Amino acid sequence: MGFARTCSVALVGVEGVVVEVQADLEPGVAAFTLVGLPDKSLTESRDRVRAAVVNSGGEWPQKKLTVGLSPASVPKAGSGFDLAVACAVLGASERIDPKVLADIVMIGELGLDGRVRPVRGILPAVLAAADAGYEQVVVPECAAAEASLVPGVSVLGVRSLRQLIAVLADEPVPDEEPDDQGRPDPLLAGLRMPGTGAATGIHSMGAAQPDHGHDLADVVGQMSARTAVEVAAAGGHHLFLEGPPGAGKTMLAERLPAILPRLAREESLEVTAVHSVAGLLPPGKPLIDVAPYCAPHHSATMQALVGGGQGIARPGAVSLSHRGVLFLDETPEFSGQALDALRQPLEGGHVVIARSAGVVRFPAKFLMVLAANPCPCGRFSRTDESCECPPSAIRRYQARLSGPLLDRVDLRVEVDRVTRAQLTERGARGESTATVADRVRAARERASARLVGTPWRTNSEIPGRELRSRWYAAIGAMDEAERNLERGVLTARGLDRVLRVAWTVADLVGHDRPDATDVALALQLRTGVPRGVPMAIGALT
Repeated sequence: MGFARTCSVALVGVEGVVVEVQADLEPGVAAFTLVGLPDKSLTESRDRVRAAVVNSGGEWPQKKLTVGLSPASVPKAGSGFDLAVACAVLGASERIDPKVLADIVMIGELGLDGRVRPVRGILPAVLAAADAGYEQVVVPECAAAEASLVPGVSVLGVRSLRQLIAVLADEPVPDEEPDDQGRPDPLLAGLRMPGTGAATGIHSMGAAQPDHGHDLADVVGQMSARTAVEVAAAGGHHLFLEGPPGAGKTMLAERLPAILPRLAREESLEVTAVHSVAGLLPPGKPLIDVAPYCAPHHSATMQALVGGGQGIARPGAVSLSHRGVLFLDETPEFSGQALDALRQPLEGGHVVIARSAGVVRFPAKFLMVLAANPCPCGRFSRTDESCECPPSAIRRYQARLSGPLLDRVDLRVEVDRVTRAQLTERGARGESTATVADRVRAARERASARLVGTPWRTNSEIPGRELRSRWYAAIGAMDEAERNLERGVLTARGLDRVLRVAWTVADLVGHDRPDATDVALALQLRTGVPRGVPMAIGALT
């Protein structure tokens, strides 16, 4: 009787569970049994592994073979166990020393010719192996850079099963011919799940590299909206832009990721893990260090927004925009069920999805930008009388955005129609993205210094009770906001959000604490009612 064991990783959401892959050979009729709650793609690994071993020059044992995946109570999905199953079988047949395999974690799919193909979720799988105390990991060669992001783990990237056998058996490693140049890498085919590609809008436009093609200076006019975008970036506040078509709402949202600070190391690993599970990592760049940008179409379902799907749930737009921007253009056209599903991630920073195959938890701490027309035709405003929509139609259209959802939005700005004079004026451009980004970065640094020793990083994350009891505004600065609370203009949650925005404004202009002018600007950005303060941050410094 021969026995060998090695390890692999089962992913549940973005969390991994180390799975021991055991192979047992007994005398009897040749058969291959796979146990341990495998799914369909894992069950088919029996044929893939057999063909890969034979085509790699190995001998398939003609005995009763049982492969067990332990713990058996954890569902296993995907083809990433192929490499571990093949090596466990070869260890049981004594082609490889079983003692060498015991402390190695192996992740990868096998082709019939023995090539090792990449799978989704390499980074979270290696993170789980490191947390479990394993120090040696074998992954496909093209995914070695992604696996190497985890400190304290020795990563071996292999191109074929033949190479891995030679390494483990201490034999000369054969050379594998590289694939033909000038064509897409066939090993990367199939990493993207259908329905998560660029055609759906659920992708990370800014994940590969900083976007230098969109500059805030390209936006004509819109001083209030530009200020709101800057405040949103500095404090992580959600933003609602309302205005007629063609006024620049989408332009402003597309330029928001470029003024956000680069992600810290821990944040980069979180974002990269989510995109790795979804199969959306940019080619040649295993670590995402800039804020992602997600803009799903208004026809997206609730599962596409918050995550879901058949079997084990997969990340949706709220998770793909983790630590970045989620832009919902034409927000009233989204289904009410999908919009209401955003309430949990907006408050908790994560989303929990329960399915029959298990419960998964995805991170979802994003900056939400909503954009909407004021009415079905888009021309309704205080100054434009060309709108022909009846009042009842306008009320129904605006009522598609529920009060509880809008109450979670800190900044609400009306985007005015751009005039001919503004478009044709020469030499009058607003501040560039680089200028605003520097100011945002300085504001983030002031907030971080103030919040050192706390679990919060931005002003938008601080609970209202902590904000009122530990960080005070200037004497009398909140009087007008409190009067708005008494008149019913603000809710208690709204008052806390005004105070958070005021702290962000104070950080942008360099004040030690919010004064009456900072609170007035925060009130204007929250309610849309003019308060007689300059709307440009530069004018307040």
